[in-house]
Amino acid sequence: MAKYIPTIGLEIHAELKTKTKMFCPSLNDPEEKKPNVNVCPICMGHPGTLPVPNIEAIKKIIQAGLALNCKIAEFSKFDRKNYFYPDLPKGYQISQYDKPFCEEGHLETYEGKKIRITRIHLEEDAGRLIHPKDVDYSLVDFNRAGVPLMELVTEPEMHTAEEAQSFAEELQLILRYLGVSDANMDKGQMRVELNISLASAGSKKLGTKVEVKNLNSFNIVGRAAAYETKRQSELLDNGEKVIQETRGWDENGQKTFSQRLKEEAHDYRYFPEPDIPPIVINNKQSAINTEKLRSLIPELPQQKRKRFIEEYGIDTNLAEIFVKDMDIANYYEEVVSELLSWEKAQGHEEEKKDIRQKLLTLAANYLTTDLRGLMSGDAMPISELKISPENFAEFVDLIHIGKLSSRGAKDLLPQMLKTGGDPHQLMLDKGLGQVSEAGELEVAADRVIAANPEAVTKYKSGNENILQFLVGQMMKETKGAANPQVAAEILRKKIVS
Repeated sequence: MAKYIPTIGLEIHAELKTKTKMFCPSLNDPEEKKPNVNVCPICMGHPGTLPVPNIEAIKKIIQAGLALNCKIAEFSKFDRKNYFYPDLPKGYQISQYDKPFCEEGHLETYEGKKIRITRIHLEEDAGRLIHPKDVDYSLVDFNRAGVPLMELVTEPEMHTAEEAQSFAEELQLILRYLGVSDANMDKGQMRVELNISLASAGSKKLGTKVEVKNLNSFNIVGRAAAYETKRQSELLDNGEKVIQETRGWDENGQKTFSQRLKEEAHDYRYFPEPDIPPIVINNKQSAINTEKLRSLIPELPQQKRKRFIEEYGIDTNLAEIFVKDMDIANYYEEVVSELLSWEKAQGHEEEKKDIRQKLLTLAANYLTTDLRGLMSGDAMPISELKISPENFAEFVDLIHIGKLSSRGAKDLLPQMLKTGGDPHQLMLDKGLGQVSEAGELEVAADRVIAANPEAVTKYKSGNENILQFLVGQMMKETKGAANPQVAAEILRKKIVS
């Protein structure tokens, strides 16, 4: 039994996907490379300027709250959070303190654990510091200053690094499905802060909390949680106290390091933002209606997982690939629509069901392995894919009906990727078709039997495994074009006759 039990809570920031910044008309453009161009007197904090809330940002955070099962406030307000930092132009941040837009929600992770969410509030982002090498100064880019920033705070009820990582991954998916945020961690659009404390096993009292700031990948979240658990355990074992502090992550050293003592809420001297009136939701004058926003919520990751498994009969690993890549999932559903619209399955309902499932599984497997691998190698987004869903469906059908072998499929798919051509015609042009006609295969079988009398004798003596060797010889004889199942049956009949 573990001596100490870690307790983990998360604070996650995500930049919202809006045209303009939170309180001014400057562009919210994360792709802008030139510094200090998307700025104006308001986001630069010039005296006498007045902030005006971005209504789209408010709608997006409420929609995120609805998707995360939160209670939505009927009355909310903005507050000033006072602190000084070089990339904070005004010397304070417009944020929310005691009246956030969303409270008391929860998120269910991929593994099925329900993690409670304390609150989701809206604020403005700070600028970005740039530290050139080998100089004694830093530079400030204010393009990001004033960008709408969502902050989500969980309850402290995770106990492993894996749970923390899983929560962050699922949240990123939800934000992307909603179109609320691109949430690219490598671009700083989503940042995770880890709050972790250790208590003796069986204790009802939480240990001293340590915050690890600005973790920019899911892997780092897991590694930072594991490192802090080990570091704090060693301190407690040595009779030392864990200090409540803010720490950073050193990627080179694979460890956390102390940055400053942890601030409390009173250190920020919160007070209501005097330049922005309170926000009232759902009254007749309000531009924000929660039920209308709820109706716009699309299918979310958990719903898609369940539907793909139940409707398409694919396994959980394949379903997860589709859940994490919406473009691939949409393409697959178009392929499925093509396959099912042909209605080639004949016979009773059980036969139709069996054929349908084979087609859907074949399509999923070739799409997520072979085609996805080829696209990844060429760094090709699916928006540039030349293979239409109809042609990919025909490619799958050629494999299913035995006209194209698995070897032929691996050779044909790169040709389709390159040209976008019709798979049946490309198969004929490249000589990749699989031979299933008895006449042609019987001639090849006669040659194989004549050339391998010892193997034939062994098969007649009861060594059935030798048949696979003879099928291999048939494949060589036909340059890989023979249908292995048909070839095996023809060989079997000819040898025993």
